[in-house]
Amino acid sequence: MSNNTFPNWENLVKKQLKTEDIYSILKKENLEGIDVKPFYNSVQKPLVNLPKIEESTHLVARYHESLEEDVFAFILDHNVENLEQKTIFVNNVDLAGHISPKEEDQYFSLIDVFDEKEALINDQLVKELLAKEFKRNICVDISLHQNAGAAIYQQLGIALAKTKELVELYGSEILNKLIFKIAVGGNYFFEMAKLRAFKIVFNQLSKEYNLDEIPYIFAETSLRNKAISDSENNLIRSTLELASAMIGGADAVFSNNYLVDRSTENSEEISFKQQIVLAYESIINVFEDASNGSYYVEDVTQQIAEKSWALFVEIEENGGYLELLKQGIIQKKIYDHAVEEQTWVEEGKIKLIGVNLYPKLDVKKSVEDLYNEKKIKPVRWAEMFE
Repeated sequence: MSNNTFPNWENLVKKQLKTEDIYSILKKENLEGIDVKPFYNSVQKPLVNLPKIEESTHLVARYHESLEEDVFAFILDHNVENLEQKTIFVNNVDLAGHISPKEEDQYFSLIDVFDEKEALINDQLVKELLAKEFKRNICVDISLHQNAGAAIYQQLGIALAKTKELVELYGSEILNKLIFKIAVGGNYFFEMAKLRAFKIVFNQLSKEYNLDEIPYIFAETSLRNKAISDSENNLIRSTLELASAMIGGADAVFSNNYLVDRSTENSEEISFKQQIVLAYESIINVFEDASNGSYYVEDVTQQIAEKSWALFVEIEENGGYLELLKQGIIQKKIYDHAVEEQTWVEEGKIKLIGVNLYPKLDVKKSVEDLYNEKKIKPVRWAEMFE
């Protein structure tokens, strides 16, 4: 918007809304505490391109032999013999135990080494995984937190706090052995900004150890906004989530099955084809930082980065992630945000097509039925209506 047209636009809006105070009316409320303006015509501090580790985003499929010829990256839950020159994301502890990669293989661990219930790190598991010749040995899982209803800044603040716990135990050389499993929700631009903000704050943390690291981001579609009765809508939702992950600069993307309560061979295939269409027809997986330069995304990125860093500092000053888990403080922070979010769903401020909008289902479960302030557990918004 060129500057000479801006006052005209402003005056026109004032006239239409019959008030001088147009900004308080046009402001869009959100639960993240992010200030979203009705328009942007500049950005305070333009960011350099935020790099990613993989040149183009890996499209990850759950392993199936029919895909072996065409697919380059798989999630493995069980052992498969003679898989060569593939990128493999290992999702099973026993499997990780007896895999010994050859030179040309690329293995990544998606096994969470944190026990959130017991508030501890599985030290033996960490040591076993670090002994492996994996590209990335240790997974920091914050998809759990997103699916449990944590705010975006909480997810990132917690990711940093979990990282700090690992560095304190295993030294700063662990930073480039980490892979972050992040769930991407439906707030399209905010989720792009989330991945970008995480790159900024992770790099900032690495600089405290005189390193200049960027995080390896494995992004998967969220379960939080999916509904049992609405598989077609789930498919549309998760396609947008995959797109924002690719545009936001994820190193790998994975599509959870859009059928919430079951899985069929067909649904697995379609879930993977979502990624193929986005990558091969829209070609959005090859850019380093495609949303860079958008005033809106830049502004939200910087706000999320500041808020998540502030939460990280607060967690550290109060004893660190595991200590605050033991005290139930992390669980309560997530619970408070999740319950507020669920109330917005109940009131229709957050819209879920086919659940609380066209056709509107009745509320069957209360917030108290769904959430527990002492536990971090995944809850889908639609469960309230199912």
